[in-house]
Amino acid sequence: MKGFVCGVCGFISIDGSAPDKCPVCGAPKKMFAEKEDAMKTSKDVATYGESEKKHVPSIAVNKKCGLIPDGCVDVSIKVGEIIHPMLPEHYIMKVDAYIDGKYISRTYFTPEKMNPAVTLHLKAKSGKIAVVEHCNIHGSWYNEIDI
Repeated sequence: MKGFVCGVCGFISIDGSAPDKCPVCGAPKKMFAEKEDAMKTSKDVATYGESEKKHVPSIAVNKKCGLIPDGCVDVSIKVGEIIHPMLPEHYIMKVDAYIDGKYISRTYFTPEKMNPAVTLHLKAKSGKIAVVEHCNIHGSWYNEIDI
């Protein structure tokens, strides 16, 4: 899948253009390069192989938050239908989240200390949440779901 990739921090712009400034590291637009294969994705769940099952982000939406009772939607992200390993030599480095193609959050993971999962508490009541996870060996993987 195509995207504009920041040459400094690896952020991928998914809205079809490079931003004037990277929302993660502040790098200028000139540091972005358009890549046809910036992210891997799989549209047909029935054809997933083991690699996809360990990399494609799983997204679950809970419209009733237990932590913030009013105006909060929980979006839980887990990397892989089969949980991805978190070893020093092979791990999920980070997960970026977007609403309607616009960046909202980055979560970093430490191998051996964390599971590749995070829950975001959103104010948005509708829209499309997209997730890009970054594996240190197998690159970036994309998935999306409606809130």
